[in-house]
Amino acid sequence: MGQRPGIAVVARVRSTEYASGIAIGAPAAAQVADRWHLLANMRQAVERWFSGAHARLRRLSGVQDTRDGPPAQRSGPFPRSVSDKQRGLDNRARRLALYEEIRRRHRAGEALLAIARTMKLARGTVRKYAQAEDFPERAARPRHSIVDPYLGYLHAQLAEGCEDAAALWREIRKHGFTGTARQVRRWLSEHRTKPTRTAPHRWRGPMPTDPALNGDAAPRLPSPRQLAWLLVQPLAELAPTDAAVVARVEQDPDTAIVAKLARQFTALVCACNASSQTDPQAAQAELTNWLTEARASGVPAIQTFAAGLEGDSGAISAALTTPWSNGQTEGQVNRLKLIKRQMFGHASFDLLRRRVLLAA
Repeated sequence: MGQRPGIAVVARVRSTEYASGIAIGAPAAAQVADRWHLLANMRQAVERWFSGAHARLRRLSGVQDTRDGPPAQRSGPFPRSVSDKQRGLDNRARRLALYEEIRRRHRAGEALLAIARTMKLARGTVRKYAQAEDFPERAARPRHSIVDPYLGYLHAQLAEGCEDAAALWREIRKHGFTGTARQVRRWLSEHRTKPTRTAPHRWRGPMPTDPALNGDAAPRLPSPRQLAWLLVQPLAELAPTDAAVVARVEQDPDTAIVAKLARQFTALVCACNASSQTDPQAAQAELTNWLTEARASGVPAIQTFAAGLEGDSGAISAALTTPWSNGQTEGQVNRLKLIKRQMFGHASFDLLRRRVLLAA
């Protein structure tokens, strides 16, 4: 079965690491890297590094929050049922066994691609586990709950000694809460200071305290993807809570190096756009200095990213020193993929080709 023209072209363009291509209107034989993909690849390199160092960074002490009053948002998910917890433990045991097997094969000299084929795993998973210093635990990501807008009121009532879930539920219903009493009970279960009146006698001893809830332990660390997003943002634009997270992870020397290089590269690419008046020679010199620092950083993920930039030095330099952009090409690719995905399972390739040509 032969390849379909057009679709294969999209696959080849998207498979290149930096989506380099001939910019519309650029001089002949000039390749210009797409600036958006440069920034995305920088963030992905930082994310890969965080995936390996996340377990070590979780042991760092937290930066004290200077805000007064109860927290406005949850720092973790609501308590899960016993069956959910057991299912999570079983999944963790399975992932831990995979991690140990991948690390054993990698230390024995087996290639990552061979490990992925033998164990029938994605190469990204194999690479993440092979490069991780410790077992990469899954970060707890609290999801939005309809209780969240009422947390301030609930904390205030709890400070006054009200630990009756039904009474709290009736109170917040007057303020517009549309949920059930069970949701309030789940929230209250991790904040109680004494057992309920209906609790069995075997549970009427002292209530166990969670150090994380009382502020005696460091708060939860965001996921590697969230940390990577925070590190490529200017410090002045971060919210106070996000700035505290960044200050916490930058206590680690390697993280401080990664953060510095990520911000420098992001600022360099953002400054070199079609509407700016950036000096091409200054931009080229700044890129050269950045590559020199990246090579000497000692961080494998950043060194690999810098080596990839040097491999496409012509396209990278053109993206930072010329007004040309690959955005037109990316826009056409996005339009083609949008039309194609609108027709999944509903029409043939002939109709896709006709729609693309008629819209051109």
